[in-house]
Amino acid sequence: MQPGFAIPRSAVWLAAIGTALSVAAIPAPASAQSATSPVVQVTAKGSVTEVVGQLRKMVASKGMMVMGELHQGKVIGMTGLQVESETIFVGNPQVGKTLFGADPGVGVAVPVRVNVFRNAQGATVVSYVPPSEILKGFHNPQIDQVAQMLDATLHGMVGMLGGM
Repeated sequence: MQPGFAIPRSAVWLAAIGTALSVAAIPAPASAQSATSPVVQVTAKGSVTEVVGQLRKMVASKGMMVMGELHQGKVIGMTGLQVESETIFVGNPQVGKTLFGADPGVGVAVPVRVNVFRNAQGATVVSYVPPSEILKGFHNPQIDQVAQMLDATLHGMVGMLGGM
């Protein structure tokens, strides 16, 4: 790996430990996934728009940013199906630099995709696939380490949305 393409290991570990400690006090999200599914789904309080707004604030407070969005409900609405569904793509350029420096193929998984939708029962649900699940196929310890940090951050944010 070339110099300048990685966050120092100590910074990654400190961020991971800090995130893990801040997450430890948050109850685990009550997820709706099956035991074999990597998809995490947490029921959140508020409308899709309110939850996306709260998620945006949390992302910013964690030093991350919304790097893109997809208004799936509007697009699917063109087919006649009415669905409330918004997806945001969350990332951090410095973390991305580390991941892309390790393997540019990580673009298939980062920035991380988080979907907020209204389900058939009328509840607002936040859904994502943990980055470690998507990135484990690269078989790279550096990528795995960063993915675990991202998992902890997402788990904490989504867990807090469930208790809004």
